[in-house]
Amino acid sequence: MGPTRQPYIVQAVVSASQVLTSFETRGEVLRLRDIVERTGLGKGLCFRLLHTLRHCGLVEKVDETGYRLTAEVKRRRRFRIGYAALDHDSSFQHAVQSSIEWAARAEDIELIVLDNRRSAKVALRNADYLIREGVDLIVEFQVDEAVASAISARYQEAGIPFIAVHVPHPGATYYGANNYQAGLLAGHYFGRWVKSRWNGQVDEVILLDAQRAGPLVHGRMAGVLAGLKETMRETMAQCPVITLDGDGVFKASLERVRRHLQQARSKYVLVGAVNDSSALGAARAFQEAGRASTCAIIGQNAEPDARAEMREPRTPLIGSVGYFPERYGEGIMRLALDILARRPTPPAVFVRHQMITASNLDHFYPNDALMMGTAGPRPRA
Repeated sequence: MGPTRQPYIVQAVVSASQVLTSFETRGEVLRLRDIVERTGLGKGLCFRLLHTLRHCGLVEKVDETGYRLTAEVKRRRRFRIGYAALDHDSSFQHAVQSSIEWAARAEDIELIVLDNRRSAKVALRNADYLIREGVDLIVEFQVDEAVASAISARYQEAGIPFIAVHVPHPGATYYGANNYQAGLLAGHYFGRWVKSRWNGQVDEVILLDAQRAGPLVHGRMAGVLAGLKETMRETMAQCPVITLDGDGVFKASLERVRRHLQQARSKYVLVGAVNDSSALGAARAFQEAGRASTCAIIGQNAEPDARAEMREPRTPLIGSVGYFPERYGEGIMRLALDILARRPTPPAVFVRHQMITASNLDHFYPNDALMMGTAGPRPRA
């Protein structure tokens, strides 16, 4: 799903600004075709913008085909920003990257995109590459807490500011989840759901975590457990809680839960997952075992694949905490420009969370049917 448009940005003004800044000097004369080439905007749009800017006295027509600025336009140096993506395997990551790319284009930022492939070794290699490229700022999205300090040391030695997405890195500005609060939302919803559907009965709770992500991300699972205890104190006092490491990926989560179900015989089972990839892996395992009807799963992110799954009538995925990845680009680029302009910035910027369920999907994502078609969730290997 593509990123939503920034709500307070007037795109016509952004396009007019692109036309004005396409002139490298005040005296330079450009033809319509030159402006189209430099801005990447359509010929018809460029013509209308030039006509409007001429009417406003900001450009003048020199001859039959040439245009020239009549006012000095202050130009911001074009920044180069590196984005080291976590991977390209989930719909959440696709949504984040698309939104960052869209926001970079809107701000006329040159964006260098690399894929960390969920590998510490690759993340270190990508960090070295971005340093050699001499970028102005780096957006780092890698999950391995064990190499966070090494990556931070490289960037700090090079004097490059950076933003760490979801997993904190020393010296970075954090952007992402309020992990404990997100988990608490899931735990509270679990409690209400169990009371209304299973008459308050729970025989087992599985927390599907990602151990290498570090203690801050583990806060999601701590929040889930705290929310359950707040809403079902007596039940949870007797209920076994099992923690499995699904590494935040579909395949590992499927295998861990599948292996657990070969031995476990609990009837009513809740699964709190660290993200939607893990939640979908758990859902597949319970479906394979024929136990989906007595399982309830809540993921984190409310990514496109999870939203498609929640629209299925007999899915055990009852909800996901929304992170709204389609909005990440706007927030990250705004933060990046503040850092580059040396404006005061907070040490952490948290996204807003919302419990997303089948009952409110159409309110928050009314265009899903158009974006995904009517065939349901895409196959996952």
